[in-house]
Amino acid sequence: MTHPVVAEVTERIRARSEPRRVDYLERIAEHGAQGTRRARLSCGNLAHGFAASSAAEKSALAAGQRPNIGIVTAYNDMLSAHQPLQDYPGIIKAAALAGGATAQVAGGVPAMCDGVTQGRAGMELSLFSRDVIAMSTAIALSHDMFDAALCLGVCDKIVPGLLIGALAYGHLPALFVPAGPMTSGLPNAEKSRIRQLYAEGKVGRPELLKAEAESYHGPGTCTFYGTANSNQMLMEVMGLHLPGSAFVNPGTPLRLALTQAAARRAIAITSAGGDYRPVGRIVDERAMVNAMVGLLATGGSTNHTIHLVAIAAAAGIAIDWEDFSGLSRVTPSLTRIYPNGQADVNHFHAAGGMGFVVRELLEAGLLHADVTTVCGDGLAAYAQEPFLDDGRLRWRPAPVQSLDADVLRTAADPFAPDGGIRLLTGNLGRAVTKVSAVKAQHRVIEAPAAVFDSQDAVVAAFKAGRLHRDVIIVVRYQGPRANGMPELHQLTPSLGVLLDLGHRVALVTDGRMSGASGKVPAAIHLSPEAAAGGLISRLRDGDLLRLDAEAGRLEALLDVRELHERERPGGVPPGHDRGFGRELFANMRGSVTSAEQGAMTFGGPLYTQSPVVAVDL
Repeated sequence: MTHPVVAEVTERIRARSEPRRVDYLERIAEHGAQGTRRARLSCGNLAHGFAASSAAEKSALAAGQRPNIGIVTAYNDMLSAHQPLQDYPGIIKAAALAGGATAQVAGGVPAMCDGVTQGRAGMELSLFSRDVIAMSTAIALSHDMFDAALCLGVCDKIVPGLLIGALAYGHLPALFVPAGPMTSGLPNAEKSRIRQLYAEGKVGRPELLKAEAESYHGPGTCTFYGTANSNQMLMEVMGLHLPGSAFVNPGTPLRLALTQAAARRAIAITSAGGDYRPVGRIVDERAMVNAMVGLLATGGSTNHTIHLVAIAAAAGIAIDWEDFSGLSRVTPSLTRIYPNGQADVNHFHAAGGMGFVVRELLEAGLLHADVTTVCGDGLAAYAQEPFLDDGRLRWRPAPVQSLDADVLRTAADPFAPDGGIRLLTGNLGRAVTKVSAVKAQHRVIEAPAAVFDSQDAVVAAFKAGRLHRDVIIVVRYQGPRANGMPELHQLTPSLGVLLDLGHRVALVTDGRMSGASGKVPAAIHLSPEAAAGGLISRLRDGDLLRLDAEAGRLEALLDVRELHERERPGGVPPGHDRGFGRELFANMRGSVTSAEQGAMTFGGPLYTQSPVVAVDL
């Protein structure tokens, strides 16, 4: 039986979304009713579309009777998570031919690494890369050559961008094919220790680089539970992966078998395959609620309080932070994966993994069971795990008991009774906080503000000893309109040092901290942002602030009228609009919506949401 709060939130979303969702479904139904669009291409169009194909592929494509699968790939060999994708097109093409179909690489999408660009100017392009990926996906699928899409991507903005682009072609089935995490490296506790020692000046760059290279050491996704691995969890609970495929390591026989099976399943769910499952119908309000619950139950990335809003909008569905907060109150925390614990995703997978989580949440009534997925009707199939039986891919029920209760627990005996992501409201606006790794005694702080306009300025103040006190550090002009909303992980070691020294410390920002935010309380994604005239722009050093993650409040403890009467800020500090390609994204900065509205740069009625009431006066 569905939990009453899950049912209530789902119905609220359905009612809120109805006009746009109806319009979206009518549009994809119209396209879907036309059948295989390739059959209506002119001879010249079609000849261009298969000119480089083999003779057998040309014959099949010319006849127009067999499905043709479009591969959209984020492959590059700089990103460890995407390097394994190099061989996927050949694997998929061979599996498609064996299954009586064809497959073509429809196009590539850019895939940047937040780990490489962290703290650098390139990071200011990161969030906007999601929308570039969505548009690139749309371009890849624009040729009317395809009956389904296989989306190859793993990391932070890539999977949301691929899904937004696929939903623009919602009449096509779309199946996501992951690459899996790298094997475990340096333990996370040791990595964190070295980072903090470096921040304190107690070890040098060689020691730090050695530790980082031992952590991030081979092909596959980084093993901490940040946005990339949260993406893989989401694709499972939304029914867009094959069950249990998220966290199988690359380069293994099981990973190969799952990739081949994904190609076969894509053929089966085309309109010609007899089990038509368009992605626009799979991603409905129930799937979006399942995604939010999965995120909350596993302590996933706060970036998805932005990305899931944008994904939902692409399917004509409107969700907001009230929905996340409402679901968080009733969703138990089932995992402890770094940064919410010391284990990595390999430990989580070995302890029972996604199949265990899905079964527990289904039995607790916290996931909608009656959904459509790429592999069947109902989410119960995702309470299974894949294995090889004499070389053949099969599935079996996930373990009934956790194989490591320090990493994974049941819904009846969770690590915490709530999901840890909470909405903060108050006279500064609306923000998100994640308390999964924040100790209870650190969740309420009242302290004077130290106000900065960049994370570099914060680090400089820390090194100069000016922050060794009780303080709420405010970092403004970090929102999407100001500079593309880069992640602020450069601050994490310094903030951790201050907390460990016994100071009461917190962060307030209109920027992001993502899935790697940890033990320091942080109010992030504050809206309205400084560049949009938000009151964070009028804060001064010494203003008394209060962050209460328990009560869900973020306030400046002064008369809000005084804030309004202060001199209006002059705008975004210089330097965020030129160099490192930032000039090319000026239009995006100028048109982007707020973080709670998905930080979207798309126009049109499908993506237009009513403004959120932002400030308590």
